[in-house]
Amino acid sequence: MPHDLPKSLAVIQQQLKELDLLAKQTLEDLNTVAGTERVAKWKAKTVALLTEAAGQTEGQKFAAVHPGPSFTNDLVEEFTDLIDCYRTPLTVLSKRLAQTARASGS
Repeated sequence: MPHDLPKSLAVIQQQLKELDLLAKQTLEDLNTVAGTERVAKWKAKTVALLTEAAGQTEGQKFAAVHPGPSFTNDLVEEFTDLIDCYRTPLTVLSKRLAQTARASGS
């Protein structure tokens, strides 16, 4: 568990905001190829930030997240699935850290 819960939570919230902005931008310009490349760069940055703020274990867990196969042939749907595949574990981690912060009174 991280020593600085408020910092860890702030990092996660910031990365969720950035992910939402990437999704919004990609869905507006409908360039899912460029969007997917931006998400890959965002993920690499997020892994580094999580490792620093929340610890090696959390960084490695997030690095191991990969989208499953998609059979829709709908590029927009595949892109939103990609976004959700990363949003979900960050949201879960954020909730878990917030509960830890409440439990420890920090």
